[in-house]
Amino acid sequence: MREEKISGKAYDSKLLSRLTKYMRPYRTIFWVSVVLTILLAAVAPALPMLIEYTLDNYILTGRYEGLNMMLLVMLLLLVAQTVIRYFHTLMTNTLGQSVIRDIRIQVFEHITNLRLKYFDNTPIGRLITRTISDLETIANIFSEGLIQIIGDLLQLVVILGVMFYTDWRLTLIVLIPMPLMIAATYVFKEAMKSAFQGVRLWVSNLNTFLQEHISGMAVIQYFAREEQEMKKFDDINKEHRNAHIRANWYFSIFFPVLEIIIAIATGLLVWYGSKQVLADVISPGVVVAFLMYINMIFRPIRELIDKFNTLQMGMVSAERIFDVLDTDEFTPNSGTYQPEHIRGEIEFKNVWFAYNDDKWVLKDVSFKVKPGETLALVGATGAGKSSTINILSRFYEIQKGQILLDGVDIRDYELSFLRKHIATVLQDVFLFSDSVRNNITLSNKEITDEQIVGAAKRVGAYDFIMRLPGGFDYQVQERGATLSAGQAQLVSFIRALVHDPRILILDEATSSIDTETELLIQSAIDNLMEGRTSIVIAHRLSTIQKADKIIVLDKGEIKEMGSHQELLALDGYYKKLYDLQFSSAGI
Repeated sequence: MREEKISGKAYDSKLLSRLTKYMRPYRTIFWVSVVLTILLAAVAPALPMLIEYTLDNYILTGRYEGLNMMLLVMLLLLVAQTVIRYFHTLMTNTLGQSVIRDIRIQVFEHITNLRLKYFDNTPIGRLITRTISDLETIANIFSEGLIQIIGDLLQLVVILGVMFYTDWRLTLIVLIPMPLMIAATYVFKEAMKSAFQGVRLWVSNLNTFLQEHISGMAVIQYFAREEQEMKKFDDINKEHRNAHIRANWYFSIFFPVLEIIIAIATGLLVWYGSKQVLADVISPGVVVAFLMYINMIFRPIRELIDKFNTLQMGMVSAERIFDVLDTDEFTPNSGTYQPEHIRGEIEFKNVWFAYNDDKWVLKDVSFKVKPGETLALVGATGAGKSSTINILSRFYEIQKGQILLDGVDIRDYELSFLRKHIATVLQDVFLFSDSVRNNITLSNKEITDEQIVGAAKRVGAYDFIMRLPGGFDYQVQERGATLSAGQAQLVSFIRALVHDPRILILDEATSSIDTETELLIQSAIDNLMEGRTSIVIAHRLSTIQKADKIIVLDKGEIKEMGSHQELLALDGYYKKLYDLQFSSAGI
């Protein structure tokens, strides 16, 4: 599994500064939360003070007539604290969820604009972890982390101030174990830093593994690899479990140590406080109040550790999220050219292209396709056919040469405008978990039902769609699992047709379709190509014999170019492919 370079700082001012920018639209909620935090800290010592007053002035003196009044005051105080805490929790959680909603939108928008090369090198499961799990952890910075830390610190300051004001000697006695607390806290903090990094890493690795293997379940079952893949999953799951156990192990040590420190402080209070009471230096009410103060001091310290770890996990997640947001893997979109009409003339001039460094996939490729012509690309696997169409839509950038559309460099066109005029039908059709209608229109509200029905009839898919439960409203399952390969391919043809492109690309578009279905849509494909510039990639040479121009590619180079009959007459690469294919078919 891939390791990730994450600093794991518990507090990073730069990261926190970037996060606070997302709070600007929610300033009111933030400041209300801060005010409520201050109120909670201010009223924290009120109950022990009331109990001290009641014990010393009513119970120990036998004045029972005022007890009901003091009980009512305490009850009102508890109600007030409850109401303040309710709104405090509501406000902080609202702030956290609002912030991550905005960040999640930005992350998804950023990811959708990244070029395909980024996805070639990045596991999809890792991106899913970033947009879901890591963002939820960031929400805790606001709902359980930052503001809560401020509140706990304020409460500590207020309570210590009250304690020193009441009896500074008794306060110092109670604080004797504090250096031990500070030392234990520091050791725990350092241990948890590495533990949380491990947890986040293995959560990401587990998501990546599950996403890949569930998507590829058919391959696993076809080759009976269930047992082997289960062993891999078991190994990853053990590491995931062990990472969580390591984190919990540190908690299991720290909290008992904390309880021992509290017990020591309580013992010192009882020992010294009893002596002071017997010496008539302080009242019993002070000792009782200090017993409550001890819990109110050490409980926030204990919670501070939890909140500190929440903040630390949030910082780790924030670093991961901003690592994605800072990824500059974009297709440059400096072009502004958007003509009213695209004729569809395509010209490649001495094009060189490589996915990585100088491992050239296309080498000095030059050709020209006139508007309305059909170009066919043939060649062995890895010859560069798919790369040719990918660089035409600028999914990848060429290193040398020039690609012209209507005599204008494609880099001068506005990117979305360029892609809107190029429709691609792929061999591996991807359908979303949505209705047939939305899979055709891709939720483009400008496409009418009349256009959809008309395109379906032209492709020859109308009858099979109407036989589906709900017709065009039939819900396609993930990746089109409830449709046959041929039916899914027909839907992709309708999708291409309704978007009315000037340039049509068919990448092995009929390879997944049976012969009967292929014959059914062949005339529809011809109609679809009519008046449009078309580029066809096909292994079945029978489907491209009508092409105006055929290019034979081999290892990224153009070996032959011409019509079907011209290439047969050359008795070269194309003739060999033709003879090989038709002889293997028994023709």
